[in-house]
Amino acid sequence: MDGHDAPHVNLCYNTRLDRSCSRTTPAPNRPTRPQPTTAMPNELLRNVAIIAHVDHGKTTLVDGLLKQSGMFREGELDKLSGGRASQGGLIMDSNPLERERGITIFSKNCAVDYHDTQGRTVKINVIDTPGHADFGGEVERVLKMADGVLLLVDAFEGPMPQTRFVLHKALENGLRPIVVVNKIDRPDARPDHVVNEVFDLLVELEANDKALDFPTIYASGREGWATTDLSVKTDSLKDIFEAILKHVPAPQDEAKDPLQMLVTTLDYSDYVGRIAIGRVFAGTITKGQSIAVIDRHGKQTRQRVQQLFQFQGLSRKEVEQVHAGDICAVVGLDPVDIGDTLADGENPIALPPIKVDEPTLTMMFRINDSPFAGQEGDFVTSRQIRQRLEKELQSNVALRVDFTQADEFQVSGRGLMHLGILMENMRREGYELSAGKPRVIYREIHGQKMEPIELLVVDCPGSCQSSVMSLVGERRAELVKMDAKTGTSDYVHMEFTIPARGLIGLRSRMLTATQGRAVMHHVFEDYEEHRGEVPQRQLGVMIATETGRVTAYALDGLYDRGFFFVKPGDQVYEGQIVGEHCKDNDISVNVTKPKPLSNMRTTSKDEAAKIRPAREVSLEAALEYIQDDELVEVTPEGVRMRKRLLKESDRKRESRKTPAAV
Repeated sequence: MDGHDAPHVNLCYNTRLDRSCSRTTPAPNRPTRPQPTTAMPNELLRNVAIIAHVDHGKTTLVDGLLKQSGMFREGELDKLSGGRASQGGLIMDSNPLERERGITIFSKNCAVDYHDTQGRTVKINVIDTPGHADFGGEVERVLKMADGVLLLVDAFEGPMPQTRFVLHKALENGLRPIVVVNKIDRPDARPDHVVNEVFDLLVELEANDKALDFPTIYASGREGWATTDLSVKTDSLKDIFEAILKHVPAPQDEAKDPLQMLVTTLDYSDYVGRIAIGRVFAGTITKGQSIAVIDRHGKQTRQRVQQLFQFQGLSRKEVEQVHAGDICAVVGLDPVDIGDTLADGENPIALPPIKVDEPTLTMMFRINDSPFAGQEGDFVTSRQIRQRLEKELQSNVALRVDFTQADEFQVSGRGLMHLGILMENMRREGYELSAGKPRVIYREIHGQKMEPIELLVVDCPGSCQSSVMSLVGERRAELVKMDAKTGTSDYVHMEFTIPARGLIGLRSRMLTATQGRAVMHHVFEDYEEHRGEVPQRQLGVMIATETGRVTAYALDGLYDRGFFFVKPGDQVYEGQIVGEHCKDNDISVNVTKPKPLSNMRTTSKDEAAKIRPAREVSLEAALEYIQDDELVEVTPEGVRMRKRLLKESDRKRESRKTPAAV
């Protein structure tokens, strides 16, 4: 009876590495499942995930594997990449935001058929993962589908903070890494030092002997070649394919056991609804089969598989059956969520649910109530924003939302970029909203207030070392390690532990202090005791007093007051932040003041108006910039900053209340 609750679920968790959990013995009169007609031996299947720090070349390497697989006609991949494959465009980065920013945000998987040296055709399921620390939740859930990992490391940068994070998660899942030293064609490459640094990192993570004895491949994903010997340059990625076949174990799942499939990704189609994507850990799933869907709380519903798809290249092909060890997409299930188990209808056994790290940063989302509300967006009400956040929760496993208040929603994530990407997607979909200042999430541990601490890694020239030390020192950072970067002449490698709140607004100040020459990355480390106050924004802001169009005459008169975020012709409203004051206090300015007209003639020409170029502020930069009494207004047309209380009289009244409340 599809869609109805079943009376009993066996919540005895078992995994593919430990199947000691006792199973319920099937009834003797259990109907036999149709036998597969085209069974795929496990030896002809591999599941591998590609993990690395951001911008170390994961997606570029996956594109190279696709191009050399022989599965696509000439020009077909160029079409899939939006006409940019021949110019270096990335095929796997299909989301517009990914192509604009040049980073991977969402994990994806594809399948490659490789013909090995023995004449066999081996199917390799390749899982591409994000490299930024804020999207670590994507990595944690898709590693469940893999039997091995390719660990990409930049030939110059070496292991970075996110390398440590993803490698730690891979080792937790019992996955052995194959180290690929990528970008070996860089003129400043230092492959030998990088391999030693990877070994040291594995020792720090307490990897076993098998993981420490990792195979090493040197590659250039952009040029499309890989080799196991630095002295021999090849012309293809064959060595990577062969390493996957040799060192990634074939799936050990049992096709004769009762069905168990873990949902790790959700897709959506306007025609068929939700599409559950995951790996079959045991048994066989068949089109039209009646199955039990078990959620993370143990609730079970009986449903029927309407369609079944296997991955082939970048597309999916409909099949009748999928066997244990393979990755597939299932259509026709509702409700179904990430972490659910698709189990045998007569003998349902749940798999361990997906566990991800808890959020460290929270932010308030609310309706846009500025004077320009509703002029640019299609979705402006709190009900519409709530529905969009509920939809996001279905696929974004690292996100948390508190819906207790009617018009304000407390949204928590893994970092500023994690929440910023969500807001940017909503903005492009036609939503209008405003957001408050990001705040870290504190915890009470053993009666003490604890805050999230991040590991901050900074690589900079030696001449910038003192500037970096001073900047992070005032934000309560503690130096953990400092040494000269091996293989380089003047670069210094520094590692700090710093409160997560100290990272808000740090990147822009770091680039200014080092003239753009510092490279910084961070990743969550642990919770520690509160380290004290962190300095806030040093300068005040300029606030518009009138609603109207910005004039060059008004900006000229305010030239010496600071920098502006608006330019002549922009529409502003009362209470909007239009610039940064050169002093530490806020001032109210009239940027819409027109030039007075009279019938008096002058003997000289008017002086040319002096206007500073407007400072462009991105969404993430605006979220880092604002203070407690300010909001970021996000609309399809742009990003503005404003005061919570738009009228100056209301702000003065509130300021008089604050000391009394304290």
